[in-house]
Amino acid sequence: MPVDPRALESLLAFWADAGVDVALADAPQDRMAAGLEALKPKPVARTAAAPPSKVAPPADGVDAAAAQTARALAAAAGDLTALAEAIAGFDGCPLKFQGAKQAVFARGAPNAEVMVIGEGPGGDEDAQGAPFVGRAGKLLDKMLAAAGLTDRVFITNTVFWRPPGNRTPTPAEQAACTPFVERAITLVAPKVLLLAGGASAKHMLNRTEGILSLHGRWFEWRASDGGLELPALPTLHPAFLLRQPAAKKRAWEDLLTLTERLDRPPRPT
Repeated sequence: MPVDPRALESLLAFWADAGVDVALADAPQDRMAAGLEALKPKPVARTAAAPPSKVAPPADGVDAAAAQTARALAAAAGDLTALAEAIAGFDGCPLKFQGAKQAVFARGAPNAEVMVIGEGPGGDEDAQGAPFVGRAGKLLDKMLAAAGLTDRVFITNTVFWRPPGNRTPTPAEQAACTPFVERAITLVAPKVLLLAGGASAKHMLNRTEGILSLHGRWFEWRASDGGLELPALPTLHPAFLLRQPAAKKRAWEDLLTLTERLDRPPRPT
């Protein structure tokens, strides 16, 4: 029976969003022998080994001069309009020179309670100059409306130029844009962050797990200088939901978790 290429593409995208990045090992492995070896009694270690860290290592390939320029431009932006102009004039992110038509900064309420941070612009966003305006963006808008969040969100991405072929931005490309993202958070002053997709959640939270592990769990986001902290909730990217409609229930539960915390009455003092 011939394989439907669309089904295969959907399956590969599912595992990629889940954090799987290797399909086969470099060399053949004898799984039976490995299993038998695992059953052999092992000597008890005198000291317990520390669990593996889930914190991602620093991004490689970050241009120090570009990062310094980005921090200076971001700090000098007194409002969101000035920040958008600073981003458009910034030449330190390689994505700007890899086929993108324009910088894509943000849309939404400038004093929003929720800041949605996605991965990066796609083709529709690159053409229109605003984030989340394609099919995935329309789905996001419908979900936000259903949760009563339409006028309570500010939407941006971890990078502001479309990666070639809509690939995932590299950690270095995200790091180049981080000062502008953090400045946007400072200017908008949201109550919570909603991190859409694995690339956003991993970068903003400095984590290594896939989005299927991170979504629906509250974390504390901290600015690079440690001067600002906010609760952050990772969720599934709407583009992933278009490929895997059955996962919409999980994303909806994430939004309910967010609205419950957002609208929770303050504790009496």
